Amino acid sequence: MKKFPTIGVVLILALAPLLALAGGDEVVVIYNSRLPESKAVAEYYAQARQVPENQIFGFALTTNEEMSRADFRDTLQLPLAKKLEATGLWAFGETTFPATNGQPECAVSHVVASKIRYAVLCYGVPLKIADDPNDRETIPRHPPALFGGDTNFLNMWNALLAPNPPDLFRGSEAAVDSELTLLPDYQMDVPLAGPFPNPFYNTPNSASLNPTNGILLVARLDGPTADIARGLVDKALQAECDGLWGRAYFDARGLTRSDTNYFLGDEWILGAAQISRALGFDTVVDDKPETFPASFPMSQIALYAGWYTGDADGPFALPKVEFMPGAFAYHLHSSSATTIRSVNQWWVGPLLAKGATCTMGCVYEPSLQFTPNVALFLERFTIGQFTFGEAAWAAQPALSWQTTVIGDPLYRPFGKPPMQLHQELTERHSPLVEWSFLRLINVDLARGVSAAYLANMIETTGVATNSAVLTEKLAGLYAMQGKPSSAIDACERALTLNPSPEQRIRLRLTLGELLQAQDFNAAAARRDYQKLLEEAPDYPGRGAIEEKINALGQKLPNTNAPAGQ
Repeated sequence: MKKFPTIGVVLILALAPLLALAGGDEVVVIYNSRLPESKAVAEYYAQARQVPENQIFGFALTTNEEMSRADFRDTLQLPLAKKLEATGLWAFGETTFPATNGQPECAVSHVVASKIRYAVLCYGVPLKIADDPNDRETIPRHPPALFGGDTNFLNMWNALLAPNPPDLFRGSEAAVDSELTLLPDYQMDVPLAGPFPNPFYNTPNSASLNPTNGILLVARLDGPTADIARGLVDKALQAECDGLWGRAYFDARGLTRSDTNYFLGDEWILGAAQISRALGFDTVVDDKPETFPASFPMSQIALYAGWYTGDADGPFALPKVEFMPGAFAYHLHSSSATTIRSVNQWWVGPLLAKGATCTMGCVYEPSLQFTPNVALFLERFTIGQFTFGEAAWAAQPALSWQTTVIGDPLYRPFGKPPMQLHQELTERHSPLVEWSFLRLINVDLARGVSAAYLANMIETTGVATNSAVLTEKLAGLYAMQGKPSSAIDACERALTLNPSPEQRIRLRLTLGELLQAQDFNAAAARRDYQKLLEEAPDYPGRGAIEEKINALGQKLPNTNAPAGQ
């Protein structure tokens, strides 16, 4: 598995210069003029990001999520390109590429000057383009002109799909977002069949992601409702101001390299978990074939990546999910974005409905190797300080394919150096400063600092006095040192410091396990589990907890009362 940086990441972020923030003047906002809600979302975003009024465009589009290839071309693709040129946001010019590798000399027209880099599609703009049997064709040999004459990249891509690509790659279906990324080259003879190679995959240079280089960064403000779409803006702005804080959860499948068809998905997800740990997030990895169970207390979610079920399940199917403002959540599945209007079908709609700020998904079957590389995304989004739009498209192996990108493309929660953000939160007396302390503690742990030293630091500085987050961490540090009594005391203290509902469940479960490990505390463990059921009567793991209560009751004299009594 590829090794991502685990040492000095926070130092790199702390020393890096604050990048120039992307602004609304780099954006065009697009809405469906047939839907008032679409225009309202567009205006809301434009005001929040100060997008110039002449960069807001309405087009009369179908109100369905799916549109035909002809409708895409006639009502969105061509009108948008012409609007960009007519308003002076784009200028087209001609470039001549010399003959090479048997290809004749050719002159192509493409964007040579651009005032914008991003396109934001608002609630109501269609999501996907249906396959047109008339557009089916064999996978073409892409002409070098489409890649600035980069024949090495071109040969590698053609070899990947040659000599007999499956039918999956012969259709013209695509996500609207992904198809529009190629708008700067719309005058070229760009093939419609199959995935189109992304020359910017894995680019370390965010500035290269520019229409003058052949890519438009497209994302959408969307979801099951217009209110949810509008909320993506608010949460992104809040996280840019306060930072992205919380915990990280990664759901792999425990695959090995012998699972050649699917191991890549695990490799990406586990790589993302490495980056998360290096950044100082409390990081949980599940490597069982099943997804996280509903009984798992998934609290205060900042980052989530997992696979592979068709509909949102486990903790994400519960009535409330504890997403933090700015949270990124992604579930790898071939149909994760079949629709984004549903709050309980597939994944993208439910994740947005439950509070995620940004995500990605597949509108049709993409084939695993052409889905987003979530480890690369997270590396660019955090260490690279890319915007969400930049990171999303730098992590896509293919364009003109099946991925939709949902969230504010300008969103950049890691744009401030950590020490600057920590100081700002401290000066504002923000309760979020507890997460900044937690991140520093976790980074020190990853670098080999002893649990005893860190526990002493927390005790002597008093930073955990009013923090359930840091007091829970202190309990973990005590447990690492083999001090169960101190860990028990810390868990009990954390329960008095207003933990979140899911954190409270986790604290109760942890406390119960610590108490059970000491036989003389069987009665206390039983009381703890009973309190869990009182505090969370709808807890999905209730049956298992009742079994624990009954089993512990058997160890106590004169205790025959069943669970809950």
